[in-house]
Amino acid sequence: MAFNYKRSVTYRIAQTAKAHRARSSTHLNRIGLHPGQEAVLKILFEEDGQTMSELANKLAVQPPTVTKMITRLAAQDLVERRPSETDKRLSKVFMTEFGRERIKLVDKAWKRLEKEAVDGMDTKDRKRLRKLLRQIEKNLSAMSIALEADDLENEPEPEVETSA
Repeated sequence: MAFNYKRSVTYRIAQTAKAHRARSSTHLNRIGLHPGQEAVLKILFEEDGQTMSELANKLAVQPPTVTKMITRLAAQDLVERRPSETDKRLSKVFMTEFGRERIKLVDKAWKRLEKEAVDGMDTKDRKRLRKLLRQIEKNLSAMSIALEADDLENEPEPEVETSA
């Protein structure tokens, strides 16, 4: 019998993620943001003045993705880039005053989305769901790290020419 993927947990997670992104997009578009941009603002609100690499790590995305996001957020006057005071080769990203004002709207959108997402669940179910999702995230993250390490270990050594 074939694997019924539609009954799998991972299929449900994928479908939930799609629905979440679509609904999130609706709420964020009202305040002039796209999904993902609000996460940058929240990270900078918690700790302003981060490098692109730091943001990429915290967002778990590739640096070019962060560059694109920051360029768009800067065009909206939500963030600005400034040269690092300690290393002029680096630039750091800071929130603008306008960006700081938008955080309240981001929080409002997230609260609205959270309310819609957990409608009909009691506190016990929400806590259990958070715990289960954290476990899945941990499992999948650990597998990714293990696979990356395994790929590196099994990668053939580059050939090096030696002079005889």
